[in-house]
Amino acid sequence: EQLVESGGGLVQPGGSLRLSCAASGFSFSTHKMSWVRQALGKDLEWVSDINSDDSTYYRDSVKGRFTISRDNSKNMVYLQMNNLKPEDTAVYYCAYGEARQVTGQGTQVTVSS
Repeated sequence: EQLVESGGGLVQPGGSLRLSCAASGFSFSTHKMSWVRQALGKDLEWVSDINSDDSTYYRDSVKGRFTISRDNSKNMVYLQMNNLKPEDTAVYYCAYGEARQVTGQGTQVTVSS
């Protein structure tokens, strides 16, 4: 199983980024996909889920600002992040399955003026 994240960067508060995750090595369309993040010195934190039926869930602090989506034809999952805040600064990872397995290196998101 392989997950490769991309799309991170440095953005000012209020800005936007779109993260992408390319998945391979498992039956993508039948698995829940998630985004999790880890800020420097802190534990891994769940951000959002998208199930195989396209139902979505978000942690309270990102509701209304982040949107998760998937493209089963391309084995891709995305996280559109709008109105970014400094507290969103973290390494973002995508994860698969009920256990939210992380296999990639993540992508750094830094929100700073």
